Amino acid sequence: MFILKNEVINLGQAVIEMKDIGKVYKTGSNEFKALYGVNLIINKGEFVSIVGPSGAGKSTLMNIIGCLDKASEGQYMLDGVDTNCSDGKLAEIRNKKIGFIFQSYNLLPKLSILDNVKLPLIYQGVSDKEAKQRSIERLEKIGLGNHIKHKPAELSGGQMQRVAIARALVTKPEMILADEPTGALDSKTGKEVLELLKELNDEGNTIVLITHDRDIAAQAKRIITIKDGTIASDEINNK
Repeated sequence: MFILKNEVINLGQAVIEMKDIGKVYKTGSNEFKALYGVNLIINKGEFVSIVGPSGAGKSTLMNIIGCLDKASEGQYMLDGVDTNCSDGKLAEIRNKKIGFIFQSYNLLPKLSILDNVKLPLIYQGVSDKEAKQRSIERLEKIGLGNHIKHKPAELSGGQMQRVAIARALVTKPEMILADEPTGALDSKTGKEVLELLKELNDEGNTIVLITHDRDIAAQAKRIITIKDGTIASDEINNK
């Protein structure tokens, strides 16, 4: 099924709902419009890739989806919550509702992998005992239960990305936002990480994958192409 850029897919309970989203960057008297007229719905349990070349606007869209930045115009509802709010409230929404996976892992090198996974729970005010238990359970599920005392530098790239995935999932977020999650990995390890994301989606997790690579994007069940700051196509992947 192919959807024109001005249409939206709505198949169930919306986690992401964007209406006429635009983003303008200002430098002195100059303005650059990075996004305009973005209408997008992503429903609970979907696995969606957002793909586009450098400069297309996908990073800007990712930052807005991830509540790392605000739109200049339009409305963005995340799991029914309006993100047009104070920076403090936006950070609270981000911490509760989104789990992030980054290309560079973003693990703290001086902490054990257990403490890295615990960190977002500590920020949420979860007790250390509960945070430890939940983190160990999550690490065991991805096959790293025997490595909880290791530091990131003692792990392979694939293992570090698995730790990042465990950290993203430990808070039980409404959505996993993965930014080029295989970009720093060799092809074999990258495939393993993508298979893990597919398994997580099969378990009911909502996943939004940002990439410039169409082969990576094709692993998702729905492919959104960004071009010139807007949605050029939105397609269900039947392969």
